[in-house]
Amino acid sequence: MRISSVITAVDAHAEGEPGRVITAGLPHIPGASVYDKMRWLEEHRDDIRLVMLREPRGYPALCCNAIVPPCDPAADAGFIIMEQTEYPPMSGSNTICTVTVLLETGLLPMVEPVTELTLEAPAGLVRVRADCADGKVTRVTIENVPGFAVHLDAELEVPGLGTARVDIAWGGMFYVIAEAAQFGLEIAPDTGADMVRVSEALRHAAAEQLPVSHPDQPGITGPTISQLTGPATLPQAHGKSAVTVSSGAFNPEKPHALTGVLDRSPCGTGTCAKMACLHARGLLAPGADYVNEGPMGTTFTGRILRETRIGPYPAIVPSLSGQAWITGMANYMIDPTDPFGGGFTLSDLWG
Repeated sequence: MRISSVITAVDAHAEGEPGRVITAGLPHIPGASVYDKMRWLEEHRDDIRLVMLREPRGYPALCCNAIVPPCDPAADAGFIIMEQTEYPPMSGSNTICTVTVLLETGLLPMVEPVTELTLEAPAGLVRVRADCADGKVTRVTIENVPGFAVHLDAELEVPGLGTARVDIAWGGMFYVIAEAAQFGLEIAPDTGADMVRVSEALRHAAAEQLPVSHPDQPGITGPTISQLTGPATLPQAHGKSAVTVSSGAFNPEKPHALTGVLDRSPCGTGTCAKMACLHARGLLAPGADYVNEGPMGTTFTGRILRETRIGPYPAIVPSLSGQAWITGMANYMIDPTDPFGGGFTLSDLWG
């Protein structure tokens, strides 16, 4: 076969959110930390992200993770998260997919009934507990990076929507968070297109009017992602969220164009950002569970492990639990004569 490169990957999903995990075929990625490796990949080999996530090998809802050697001696493995328009420093669903692939494929040894390990994400070290039985990872619990609220009940002027009341918080990514009801929306599968349109308008407005950066890593800025929230519909859940992942460039002159897709899961970093807001309001105490329901009725369980501080902000150290399932394995190839070797997008799906 005439091929210029082969990338081996395992496909999985965490509570519905697809996360492709690259296990072989990557070039050497230099850097003194996984954060540095992420920046090198973004600057020098972004073609890998485009190949894996865009058509004909990918699709708008897909995320991807590149397993890399860790730089911190405390870590068992490193991973770089890739999404349609950015390299998130942390992701709960992607971590759960990556842990499941590492253990179920034997890349790291599985110990039953509990495997403990540490991963190095671009955002820092992530401590993991994986409950395992009969060769299957039945639940992954991660100690996430500290989360904190930057703005609570801030007013945001959104073209086409008027004045919205929003929170800005970090849970591993910077989120703009708003109650769906103020836009006349209910979080449900059949309102997905409307939620995406509203969420992308919020994200674009918040990036202009309420820009933020991480006190410990000023290169991480935002908000880069949006979350709508509402009352839970499942009896075991405490709240419901719909997170929109951008899949195109938002155009304020065409605010009704779809330029994102819903996270199919309740979203891990989104759950942690929401918990940080609840804690900042005095509504969620350390040790209490917060079960977050996603748009498809799946759940992640969060818990505040302890309180801390990040720069000027009171912060929480949250845990997050969920499960992933492997759906397939493949070798992705690039023929040097393929006109779509770098992937493509069309406005029918990609905005």
